[in-house]
Amino acid sequence: MIINKSETQPLVKFLVVSALSFLVGTIHGMLQVMPPIRAWLDSIGSPYGGPGHMIDPLAHAHMNLVGGVVMLAMGATFYLLPQFSGKKLYSKKLVSYTFWFTVMGVYSFYTILMVFGTWEGYLMLHDREMLRQVHQHYYSPLMALSGTCMAIGFLFYFLNIVLTLVKSPKAIESTSK
Repeated sequence: MIINKSETQPLVKFLVVSALSFLVGTIHGMLQVMPPIRAWLDSIGSPYGGPGHMIDPLAHAHMNLVGGVVMLAMGATFYLLPQFSGKKLYSKKLVSYTFWFTVMGVYSFYTILMVFGTWEGYLMLHDREMLRQVHQHYYSPLMALSGTCMAIGFLFYFLNIVLTLVKSPKAIESTSK
């Protein structure tokens, strides 16, 4: 089965985001092992608990795994599934929804972990009374929202795969007699 360029063009964005996420995750990893940063992270509980664990390992891992590996796997699946199954993808809109919800989810998740890891780390060292209030009133609802956004992207991904395999017609009908 030959895939034309118009079928694969929307998938390039998965590769671009994957590469960008690996770049961000790699820079993050290099920075977090620098002695002054590592000492600060250790002083606020990284990687075993406390606000430091939001930065290392949670933010670092999610950027590399979800932003890098999962986005690459999603793009590869959407490219390879029609070739292996002989069926057209069920919905290009679901591909787009998968991409945007997952990207919004993972990048907001990463940003929230970095911002609140830094903020709560500062509060842990300077104003412990405010730490719990910040965590309950701001961090938890924002994390729930970003995690839900990511989960919706995953749901659209799996839905498109299942519907492609179950409901999508063959891309090329055989005409053998």
